[in-house]
Amino acid sequence: LSFAGHIPCGLICHPDKEHVLYPLGCTVVIQELDSKKQSFLHGHTNNVSCVVVSRNGAHVASGQVTFMGFRADIILWDFQRKELLSRLSLHKGRIEGLTFSLNSLYLVSLGGQDDGSVVVWHIGRSEAICGSPASARSAGSATVVMSSSCRDEVFVTAGNGTIRVWELDLANRKIHPTECQTGQLKRVITCIQMADDGNYFYVGTSSGDVLKVNMNNKLMTDYGPQKEKFSSGVTALLLLKTGDLIVGTGGGIVALCKGSNYKVMKKIPVQGAVTSLTGRGQDHQFFVGTNECQIYRVNYTTFKEELIAACHNEAVRDIVFPLGTSDLFATCSKNDIRVWHTPENRELLRIVIPNMTCHAIEFMRDGSSIISAWDDGKIRAFLPETGQLKYVIHHAHSLGVTAIAVTSDCKRIVSGGGEGQVRIWEIGERTQKLGEVLKEHISTVSCIKIKKDDRECVTASLDGTCIIWDIVRFVRKQMFLANTLFKCVCYHPEEYQVITGGTDRQIGYWEVFDGSAIREVEGSVSGSINGMDITDDGAYFVTGGDDHLVKLWDYNEGAVTHVGVGHSGNITRLKICPGNKYIVSVSADGAILLWKYPGAH
Repeated sequence: LSFAGHIPCGLICHPDKEHVLYPLGCTVVIQELDSKKQSFLHGHTNNVSCVVVSRNGAHVASGQVTFMGFRADIILWDFQRKELLSRLSLHKGRIEGLTFSLNSLYLVSLGGQDDGSVVVWHIGRSEAICGSPASARSAGSATVVMSSSCRDEVFVTAGNGTIRVWELDLANRKIHPTECQTGQLKRVITCIQMADDGNYFYVGTSSGDVLKVNMNNKLMTDYGPQKEKFSSGVTALLLLKTGDLIVGTGGGIVALCKGSNYKVMKKIPVQGAVTSLTGRGQDHQFFVGTNECQIYRVNYTTFKEELIAACHNEAVRDIVFPLGTSDLFATCSKNDIRVWHTPENRELLRIVIPNMTCHAIEFMRDGSSIISAWDDGKIRAFLPETGQLKYVIHHAHSLGVTAIAVTSDCKRIVSGGGEGQVRIWEIGERTQKLGEVLKEHISTVSCIKIKKDDRECVTASLDGTCIIWDIVRFVRKQMFLANTLFKCVCYHPEEYQVITGGTDRQIGYWEVFDGSAIREVEGSVSGSINGMDITDDGAYFVTGGDDHLVKLWDYNEGAVTHVGVGHSGNITRLKICPGNKYIVSVSADGAILLWKYPGAH
C-alpha cells in the first residue's frame, strides 16, 4: 500500500507491460498491474535509492544508501525467479544512478556526492571492469546516468554543470569521457532520455528547459522552451515514437511537448512534484510517479490522468479497524485521515485538515463516526461514509490531543493530552460536554484503553507511569512505575492483566488488581516499542517499534513466534484485524504494510 515517491525514476514499467517496479524502504516492490498482486525483493540493509530494469526484462538492479564512509551495495536480481544474483560493492555512501547497457552486457553505476565515481560492471562475471571520477574537478557532481540505445559500450552521465559521453575500451579496461559543449548555458541536469536511433539525447534541467545534444559531435543542437520555462524545473522526461516529449515538472505538471519547438500541446496537473515517467510498451499508456507518493496512469490519446495508487507521504500515527470487520481500516497522518478497503488495497475516503497532525483515531462502536485527536488541541468527529465533519470539541487539551478512546456504549470519549491530563467527555445526540478531568500524569499521554464494561480505563504516559482509573467514581485505582517512556498499553481480554511497551525495549506484564509487575521480557534489541495489539482470545500479541520489525508473541510463553521484515521506518502502531486474518502495521516513513496472520487462510 505504499510507494516511496521521492526517488527519481523510482517507478518503472517492466518491458513485459504487466508489472511495475518501485522502491519502498529497503525493499523493491514488483506489482502486477491487473491483479495488483505484489512480490518483494528483500536484500538491502538500508533504503533503496535507485532501481533499474534491463531492456530484455531479465534483470533488475537496485542501489542503496548507507552510512558515511561505508560501502553501499548494488544488488543484481533475476526478475523471473525474484532472487538475488549478486552483490556489487565498491561505491561509498550512496548509489545515485544505475543503467543497463543495450544488450545487458554491462551495468553502469554512479556513486553519490561523497563517492563521485562512475563504475562499469560486467554482468556475466559480476565484477567491476573499470571506474573513473564521474565529473571534472571544475564541474559539479554528476547525478544521472543513461546508456546508449545503439551501442553497449557508450553511456552518458550528467549533473551540475556537466554532460559527458563515455566510451568503454574493454581491452584496456578503461573508460574515456568527452565533455558535451552547451555554449553559454549553465545548467543543472536532472534527467536524461535517449533517442531510439542513438544519434542524440535530451536532458531536462532544474531551470525548466530541455536541451537536445548530438551524440556524434557532442554539441547541443537546440533547447527550449525559451520563453515560458517549466516552473520548478523539469524533473522527468519521456520520449515518444513520434519524436514528441512528455515532460514532468517539479510544479506537478505533466506536459506533452512538440519535439521540434518544445511548444506545450497538452498538460495535466498531478499532486506533488513528478519524479518518474515510465511508458507501458507501445500501448499508448504511461505512468507518472510523484513525490507525494501518488501513481497515475495516463493515456496518450486522451491525455487524462487516473490515480491508481496513493499513500501517506508523512508519518502514519495510528491505525484502527471498525468493530467486527476486517474489510476496512482507517489510518491518520499529518494533514489527513484515510479509510482503506483491505481486499482491494485501495483508498476509499480521504479527510483532509491541512497543516494539522492527527495523532490518534477511533471508530465509534456503532459505526456512527470516526473520532480523531489533533495537535491543535481539538477532537474532531467525522461521518465514516462521507468524511463530513460531525462535530468539533474545541480546546480539548492545551498541548494537543495525543490519545483517544471511546466507551462501548458510545456515550463517552476518554482523551489524553500533551500536558498529561486525561479528560472524559459526555457525548449526547447533539451535545459534547466535559465530564471530568483526571490530573496525575505530568507528561504526554501516549495510549488509552477502556475496559469492556466501561467502568475502568488504563492510560500510558511518557512520564514513566501507567495509571488504572475508575471512570465511574473518577479516582485512581492503581499506578505502575517503570524507568521508561510508556508508548503503548493493552488489556489482556480477560482484563486481569495489562501489557506495556516503551523506550526501555521491555514488554511489561502487570497485575491490574494490585499494580504489581508480573514479568518483563526484552521486546527488541534496539529501539523503542511503539505499538502493540492482542488477539481476541489473548493467546498471542504483536509488537512493533524502532527496530522496524513486526513480532508476533506467544502471550503465556513471552516468546516470539514470528518476525516480519519489511518496514524501513520506525513502526508507530499496528493492529491485528478482527478475525485474525491480517496484521496491519504503519510506520514513520508513511508506509502501510499488510501481513498475512500466520495460519490464516
